[in-house]
Amino acid sequence: MSNTRGPISQFMERNYLHFNAAAMMDAAKGYETHLDEGGKMMITLAGAMSTAELGISLAEMIRQDKVAIISCTGANLEEDIMNLVAHSHYKRVPNYRDLSPQDEWDLLENHYNRVTDTCIPEEEAFRRLQKHVHKIWKDADTADERYFPHEFMYKMLLSGDLEQYYEIDPKNSWMLAAAEKNLPIVVPGWEDSTMGNIFASYVMKQELKATTMKSGIEYMGWLADWYIANSGGKGIGFFQIGGGIAGDFPICVVPMLYQDMEMENIPFWSYFCQISDSTTSYGSYSGAVPNEKITWGKLDIHTPKFIVESDATIVAPLMFAWILKQ
Repeated sequence: MSNTRGPISQFMERNYLHFNAAAMMDAAKGYETHLDEGGKMMITLAGAMSTAELGISLAEMIRQDKVAIISCTGANLEEDIMNLVAHSHYKRVPNYRDLSPQDEWDLLENHYNRVTDTCIPEEEAFRRLQKHVHKIWKDADTADERYFPHEFMYKMLLSGDLEQYYEIDPKNSWMLAAAEKNLPIVVPGWEDSTMGNIFASYVMKQELKATTMKSGIEYMGWLADWYIANSGGKGIGFFQIGGGIAGDFPICVVPMLYQDMEMENIPFWSYFCQISDSTTSYGSYSGAVPNEKITWGKLDIHTPKFIVESDATIVAPLMFAWILKQ
């Protein structure tokens, strides 16, 4: 056991020896080896990982260059910033399994939107961001400029306009860490988010042009260029938290380049890990075991492959702690 590791890592090395715990350790060590050998890593965020406050560990991963690019849902893009500016207004509901339809209706009436045991406050979170991001959208629209969803969020964060609202230590916001590094992000299906819905409403009211927001197809084109430029040497690994479009969209860049662009020398993803509770037998792409991805031209037969069938809100921070030697 290395003396340079902190107490969390030492605890993990001593206790996590079998089953999913051992799979987690193997995957964390594989991630570390991939970076040590000069590889880069993509992390994909599905579900409500930002509301689960993954930023506490992910922000430091970003600052220490342990992640080169992120793919996330629109919800994860915005919810980290919502937590940054409205944390004290969030409401925790530990007994969420016991809520009746009337209880849920009462939460709605009080402008609380529930994510499992955590309620996001509409006024302090959604509307507070809406006011600031709308101005940035409108300025771009007026100037006939076009940006990706995450670029608008970066502009808002880097402007300093939100600092008056900060309610957590800003070092625990992964979006702020990403903005400060100008970390590449792809946000497939951004329209399926609160800010995406709000942007759509402005388009329908003819206050903004739909084209002011760059699209998912443009994200794929941008990602293809980034992958080509960065996949030399050890290559790019794929660390998937959850399933869904956040993972399925970016992993397809490899078969697209190989099969559709006929770039026969494009490297496969050079590491793969998924933390998931999805069940393969239900026919889900997200829950497919890594070997199935070989048949789709995403992973090589020799790609190190790991699957940790567990709760990402528990596993991901532990793996990040290992990689950060905490």
